[in-house]
Amino acid sequence: MLPLVKGVWTHSIKYFYTGSSGVKNFPEFVTVGLVDDVEMVHYDSNTKRAEPKQDWMKDITDEHPQYWERNTQVFLGSQQGFKVNIENVKQRLNQTGGVHINQWMYGCDWDEETGEVKGYNHHGFDGEDFIVLDLETETWIAPKREAVLTKQRWDKDKAEMAHWKNYFTQRCPEYLKKYVNLGRSSLMRTEIPSVSLLQKSPSSPVSCHATGFYPDRAAMFWTRDGEELHHNVDHGEILPNHDGSFQMSVALNVSSFPAEHWDKYRCVFQLSGVKDHVIKLDSTVIRTNRGNPLLLPLIIGAAVAALALLLLAGIGFLVYRKMNDKKSTPSPASSAELTPLEVQH
Repeated sequence: MLPLVKGVWTHSIKYFYTGSSGVKNFPEFVTVGLVDDVEMVHYDSNTKRAEPKQDWMKDITDEHPQYWERNTQVFLGSQQGFKVNIENVKQRLNQTGGVHINQWMYGCDWDEETGEVKGYNHHGFDGEDFIVLDLETETWIAPKREAVLTKQRWDKDKAEMAHWKNYFTQRCPEYLKKYVNLGRSSLMRTEIPSVSLLQKSPSSPVSCHATGFYPDRAAMFWTRDGEELHHNVDHGEILPNHDGSFQMSVALNVSSFPAEHWDKYRCVFQLSGVKDHVIKLDSTVIRTNRGNPLLLPLIIGAAVAALALLLLAGIGFLVYRKMNDKKSTPSPASSAELTPLEVQH
């Protein structure tokens, strides 16, 4: 059976910018930077400071003394730009209230073995893709017709396109290599998880749960007689733990086959560079809340907390819908143009 995990030597850097309007108890602007999916820099409109989220990132000032001040100024400028963008769109839509989200994600992947670099640049508005850069054709893609005018304007800006081409071929991989070298002992570490079988009730699916592993280059699945199962299986997402490790689960609907066939089933957990962890489906090793009423609530609570961390950190494209969405046909006035902003190192 071939491993399903992604390459050990592929590194990534991603920046997520989120500007919001009408969202209570949430900063109107948040930026996070991640290396290999580990948050390493954070900025929000409450603190107005770019700050390291990993101890090893503090060493960046040895080579770049003004690094944190420089990026604080970049984020301050982006904060104002995002605020203007949101207000422009709200005015053109004639919508002064409700929730609105302006999002931007950019970064690059670098293969340490081949040297190959892949860049990406995506803008979103109100939870949907707005405009995306196609580096191969050096043009912008407008998934929604409301972004066509923005596409036409940005396609004509050859200087901006040259800037992005230089960023993705030079600056982005250059700084990604710096970050990987600074955090190599942490980013390239391996932590073995604890793997358990969990079941809420005799008729519930059996969940294979792994927690405490690192890195997130992992896969988990169920097999029957050595063949991977795709039916009656529910794959959960890889979620972060509070200590920087990860957790994941995959559930098997055991009610779809008789109990005497249980010995044919195995849960397989794969982690880069580590021998597969295999657990046989066995009722004697399943942990349930019948024996420990606190067990499953704790597991569920950990997953909810992990999701909350994702939201509060601003990681990923936050999917907010307009509170007063009437599902009407978009007005031509919604062809608002987003302003290109300066990027962080």
